[in-house]
Amino acid sequence: MADEYFLLVCDDVPHDVVLTDPGVRVMDVVQVVRRLTGLSLWRSKVLATRVPAVLLAGVPEEDAAAAVSALRDAGARAETRERPEPYLPKR
Repeated sequence: MADEYFLLVCDDVPHDVVLTDPGVRVMDVVQVVRRLTGLSLWRSKVLATRVPAVLLAGVPEEDAAAAVSALRDAGARAETRERPEPYLPKR
């Protein structure tokens, strides 16, 4: 049987949360990153200082917006990005 690809059409396109700048209050941002990702304090600090960093991948738009809001409240610059559609070969 040949490989077949199916693309499900959903109302909610998955989003990524990208940290672009931790700002001056790095430890506050690290605490938010830790809360969002569930990583250890050390790994959260490493992730927050190596920017741009994808913190959450493939989350619903509401969750992504809430995460970006929490990061901005801590003094960071963050954004949401829609995940690109997968490449499907034409037959």
